[in-house]
Amino acid sequence: MTGLDTRVTPAPRPPRVDFGHRTVVVHRGPLAVRWRTRTAIVCAILAVLTIAVTVWALILGDYPLTLSQVWQALTGDPEAGFARTVVVEWRAPRAVAAVVFGAALGASGAVFQSLTRNPLASPDIIGFSTGSYTGALIVIILINGTYLQLAGGAILGGIATAALVYVLAWRRGVQGFRLIIVGIAVSAVLGSLNTWLMLTADLEVAMSAAVWGAGSLNGTNWDQVFYGGAIIVVLLAGIAALAPGLQQLQLGDDAARATGTRVEPVRLGVMVLGVALVAVVTAAAGPISFIALAAPQIARRIARTPGVTVAPAAFMGALLLAAADVIAQHLLPVSLPVGVVTVVIGGAYLVWLIIREVRRRAV
Repeated sequence: MTGLDTRVTPAPRPPRVDFGHRTVVVHRGPLAVRWRTRTAIVCAILAVLTIAVTVWALILGDYPLTLSQVWQALTGDPEAGFARTVVVEWRAPRAVAAVVFGAALGASGAVFQSLTRNPLASPDIIGFSTGSYTGALIVIILINGTYLQLAGGAILGGIATAALVYVLAWRRGVQGFRLIIVGIAVSAVLGSLNTWLMLTADLEVAMSAAVWGAGSLNGTNWDQVFYGGAIIVVLLAGIAALAPGLQQLQLGDDAARATGTRVEPVRLGVMVLGVALVAVVTAAAGPISFIALAAPQIARRIARTPGVTVAPAAFMGALLLAAADVIAQHLLPVSLPVGVVTVVIGGAYLVWLIIREVRRRAV
């Protein structure tokens, strides 16, 4: 005996991927990550379309550029010249913000539609966006705060509104329909409060707040994209961690409890994260309506998932807001805030959705 350990330690096994008929499962030891192949393909297609729209946004403008000039500017080519300033300093922050903020709105809408199991549930319908707007408006009018103070006010306003709606809708649990009705009522009250704040503010402050309140990406800079994007990534990671519990809640509270899901903690956690997503976007760009309402349902129909899922909704939200911003900037006779375009598109979608739901319930 030499005292030496001559045993050979086997090399770690690489992840094993199983391709089923409709599902891909990646095994890593005792863990398994599962997703539907159609959902993954749809997300990839939406990502490609979003990149194409973003590049288009970098090309269009009063100083039109070619695709090669945009590429030179993005890669730091010395020959880019003034095109680098146009792309990197002026257009790219707005284009990237549209993608990041659209993804946040789409994910937030998916969270609330999953919780309530109702396609009409979204932060702008049930009042959480209005609460974030109220919090940000107070910061603008009272202290003329910085972006970080604005973000803090929007987050506090949104969370306070969510807490109020949650408490008022509580009856031995929170039912989706009750949450929507209470949220609409609270949103109406907050809308009146916002109007009073605007009427009592100084004229210049009220005018700037009104422009911001239309939902606009004008003047977006890299600081807002960086700080807002970092917060959004953290919030999306939290939603991903709670995603299994959120999926169980779509089966109903009783079924979720039977599988060992802690219903109320999971519901409260994803609500806070969903409200925070909307609040971050509201602080940076003002209240942008209907992306959170439309993106999850459009993504669900394209991906043909059995329920509303967060990832396709986020990709769809990014594409919708990026496209709406291009329309608002370049495809209309005059440049408009992106929130005006999303209201028009989303309003038409909301009417169609209501008619569809009424016909479905009448059958």
